[in-house]
Amino acid sequence: MYIHYSHVKDDDSLKIKFRAWFGLIRYTIDVPLIKIDDNSPALVVEEEIKTGQEEEVKSEKRSQFFAEDILNGFKDMEHLLKHVVSLHHIIRHFLKKIMIKKFEWHTIIGTGEAAYTGMITGAVWAVKGSIIGIISHYFKLRVNPILSVQPHFQLPVSQTTFQCMLQFRIGHAMFAGIKLIKFWKGGRPQFKSKLLSTLSPEKTKTV
Repeated sequence: MYIHYSHVKDDDSLKIKFRAWFGLIRYTIDVPLIKIDDNSPALVVEEEIKTGQEEEVKSEKRSQFFAEDILNGFKDMEHLLKHVVSLHHIIRHFLKKIMIKKFEWHTIIGTGEAAYTGMITGAVWAVKGSIIGIISHYFKLRVNPILSVQPHFQLPVSQTTFQCMLQFRIGHAMFAGIKLIKFWKGGRPQFKSKLLSTLSPEKTKTV
């Protein structure tokens, strides 16, 4: 799985590529635009999905996410934690199977004032260091991360690019999914977010 994210001024781009069986199976999710809606307090996302070796466009859609959707997502995660026994251990065991084979994160930051720019630069370095510590604890970090934070003292600037390559066996992902179903307890919770609300009652039965 290859992840690439870039932010330049008001433009954001996110691309996620999945490849399996030596490239015979390919799946690409391209989110070329992430912005705030001018007419409502919502986050607008335009998404493009490609499949196959020729990466033909399968579907395109435009979605809006409000603050309520984000809050519902946090509430659903709380329900999920209550319904799956040892969820933390299941996820942590799966993450240990994931190898990170590439990690680059470059940032250019500036406020227009030297003093504040210096403070923010130090804070960004601290955040990146903390994230690397967490990643190395939960994942198999096989490469030395390439990080940079470049201060810009003359003008307000906000740019960042992130690239990451993950590798894991499909069998490990399937085994983790089976564990989630096996250790599900209770009936189906009332999920509110768009993603988790698609769970069917059949998927919540124990095996």
